[in-house]
Amino acid sequence: MQFSTYAKTLAAALSVVVIAGCSSGGGTQEGTDGGMSSGQQGTATTGGATGYGNGSGAGDASAQNEIPSVRTIYFDFDHDTIRPEFESVLNQHAAYLQSHPDAHVVLQGHTDPQGTREYNLGLGERRANSVRQYLAVQGVNGSQVEVVSYGEERPASTGRSQEAYAQDRRVVFDY
Repeated sequence: MQFSTYAKTLAAALSVVVIAGCSSGGGTQEGTDGGMSSGQQGTATTGGATGYGNGSGAGDASAQNEIPSVRTIYFDFDHDTIRPEFESVLNQHAAYLQSHPDAHVVLQGHTDPQGTREYNLGLGERRANSVRQYLAVQGVNGSQVEVVSYGEERPASTGRSQEAYAQDRRVVFDY
């Protein structure tokens, strides 16, 4: 009887360890960031991330009645952490989704081609889930948001430079 309890406890602990390992940002497969720091993102710009009003998500009525024009946010190499300059964009999307409870968005996670296909699919999913989690914290109903990862399969740029790769490290809002 006591062995069964011990086995169940061990199985539960092992499950937690496996889940935690799968959800971590992890390291890179290459072990390097290609010499780029977070400040050297080339053409990956905010594209007018200031958008509507104060960026707090509480903007004016027009901000909540129109789908925000900036629908792409960018990530640093091998990271799924939302960069601070994109928080105002995410707040705009959160405000829109809250004011339109029937609206639905697909968060498309993308990566550059560095790394294996499987790793990049996972990284794209982690990026999209980071955005979904941010929206949930802002009060967006989870049923309005779907996540899909394309990994490296749908590049934004056909170039092979770090500047081109920076354009591929993104999440796209598809309404």
